[in-house]
Amino acid sequence: MEKLLAKSGPEWTSLEDHLHQVAISTVAFASFLGMSQELAYKGAILHDIGKAHHEFQKRLKSNAKPDKVFRHEIASLFFISLFPESEQNHLIEMVIGHHKSIKTGDGVGEQGILDLDNTEDYEDYHLGKWEDWSAKAIELLKQFGIKTREISRDQALDNLKNVVDYCRYQVKQKGYSEWRGLLMGADHFASALISLTEDELKNCFKQPNLNFYERIHPLYPLSQISAKSSKKHSLVVACTGAGKTDFLFRRCTGRVFYTLPFQASINAMFNRIGKDLAADNPNLDIRVLHASSSVIKRKGSVEEVALQSLFGSSIKILTPHQFASIAFGLKGYEALILDLKGCDVILDEIHTYTGVSQAIVIKLVEILKSINCKIHIGTATMPSILYNKILSLLGDDVLEISLPKKELEKFNRHKTFKISSFTDSYLIISQAITQKQKILIVLNRVSNAQKVYDEICQLYPSVDKMLLHSRYRRYDRNQKEKELIGLDVNGETISKFNTASDACIVVSTQIVEVSLDISFDVMITETAPLDALAQRFGRINRKRTLDTIGQVNNVFVIAPPDDIKLALPYNLEVLKRTFDVLNDGEIFEEKLLQEKIDQVFPSIDFMDIEEHSIFKSDGKISINKLTHRSKSILFELLNIDSVSCICEADLEEYDNSDFERRMELEIPIRYYNVAKMNQSLKGNKPYIIPDKAYSTELGLMASMIKEENFDFKYQLL
Repeated sequence: MEKLLAKSGPEWTSLEDHLHQVAISTVAFASFLGMSQELAYKGAILHDIGKAHHEFQKRLKSNAKPDKVFRHEIASLFFISLFPESEQNHLIEMVIGHHKSIKTGDGVGEQGILDLDNTEDYEDYHLGKWEDWSAKAIELLKQFGIKTREISRDQALDNLKNVVDYCRYQVKQKGYSEWRGLLMGADHFASALISLTEDELKNCFKQPNLNFYERIHPLYPLSQISAKSSKKHSLVVACTGAGKTDFLFRRCTGRVFYTLPFQASINAMFNRIGKDLAADNPNLDIRVLHASSSVIKRKGSVEEVALQSLFGSSIKILTPHQFASIAFGLKGYEALILDLKGCDVILDEIHTYTGVSQAIVIKLVEILKSINCKIHIGTATMPSILYNKILSLLGDDVLEISLPKKELEKFNRHKTFKISSFTDSYLIISQAITQKQKILIVLNRVSNAQKVYDEICQLYPSVDKMLLHSRYRRYDRNQKEKELIGLDVNGETISKFNTASDACIVVSTQIVEVSLDISFDVMITETAPLDALAQRFGRINRKRTLDTIGQVNNVFVIAPPDDIKLALPYNLEVLKRTFDVLNDGEIFEEKLLQEKIDQVFPSIDFMDIEEHSIFKSDGKISINKLTHRSKSILFELLNIDSVSCICEADLEEYDNSDFERRMELEIPIRYYNVAKMNQSLKGNKPYIIPDKAYSTELGLMASMIKEENFDFKYQLL
């Protein structure tokens, strides 16, 4: 029998193997979700049987661009009458929408079945040499235990007509299909793991053992507070170092989704949790998900990289924006809902979100509550207006935890000083170097950080120093973060930066201010909003012992500019109010922080994203069934104009590498910086920049992205 293929190279997965792998995944997920395993199996076997079509097999082996739309899921549904009528609607939902919306109205390549139904000869084209390929498909269905019979061309066309009629009805309904989500999640899982599917399924949907976080320590006051409560949700306000992460985990009783705002903090938390839980959970399925998560590995496992975005992890660490697909109904949102339902969701560092991101997080709280998630929110600081807004969404079922003022006094670790400009800090830096202190300088913009780093290099050539910001090749940034933390893969000190015993200087942007577990001696920082500034301070004198309680280190805050543009990315008035509430030469008192926060944020403009969300506040869902929306809505709302670029010398390697290596070579950049540059035709189609615009030390220098800076030898190639 001819070997039918389901996937192109390099794997060239056979159709038989793919259907088997999707079937065992779908049945396993259906079992966990309480859905019919028999129906799930049938849908999995049917979903890609249309790939037996000679046109699909030909396209799989050809590089030629097709001139007509062929949808294998349409071809699959020619066989729908082989199944009992009572099962057909759910099977249609699983099969017809597992790649595309049933109606899009977008470009030719995105057309769904209802778009194609208005085109000429699509039925005959999808039937093709029916008698020939349908026999091969039926033979394969038999192998999977499906009761079959011969289907004539007329019967196949009748089946398609019934499918179209059902889709026409469904597209007028509002809501989502769990069956569509089930198949999409299982298909994604099996397609990513291929022959590893069966082994990886054994670890899916397991509840983690979180007993490790029951530890009690006198330095961590939250560890001494009981987390047991009949209340479903949690709202925890506590300063850095109080044991907040442990407390939030102690509130969890099932699988956990843990959200943090920044890539660096997510990577650090991923490694920390993996290490914390290793003894009690030897095969824990813990994953990380952010824009470049495929380059983050724990224990160097290839399988873990493939698993990152898939169904069923015990613990997943991600940004709230990964959840945004639910709010906006983006592709795969039904699968994410199924994965999330009833789970514990930790929203940590929630105070760091502003504007649209804050509006999305608030909307997510509303949606997560509606799908029966247990929501645990952690924050070091939060304006009272925001706190009360969240409390109103969660209702009375919330355990509220905060530290008493007497306890907060033990967390006074910093003395603030105001300086007028960075120039005023040179004497401070020189004195700190003499005292072998570790100096952390935080600037609000990449270009400022690069300029200051250049000055530091000239003034202090013999001192260890590092520049860290978001505009590095992803591989280079990961290496820098590891070096900054100063530990090897086994957690042993490498005596660099954070673990150094001599003076060092790190110049960074705000990417260091959340969850990076570093403890420096002195800080010079530009003014940031007070809540973010308090987080920055937390990177200084961070290590607490019973002997060091009461010890304070100095932080020097540079006055904000007078120009709105120079204040970006922050609001100038917020920066001015922050600078005003800081006391010069006095202890930064944790017990007064909430009062100061409310002075800096007397009001919050809660952006209304109700219009764009498919989940409305009144409980209704606005999206048409079996459809999803374009990703552009999220991009527009978040003002995400970030794209990727690569250096011209990396182009050949990029074009000939796998997905993982390509991600390592990419550099995030604003679109307007590279809009006129050429692009690679592979991977994420990154823009190509001159090598002169990048160095591993300084990162990306946007001002150097010019045609005249390209290397002539690459132009010849």
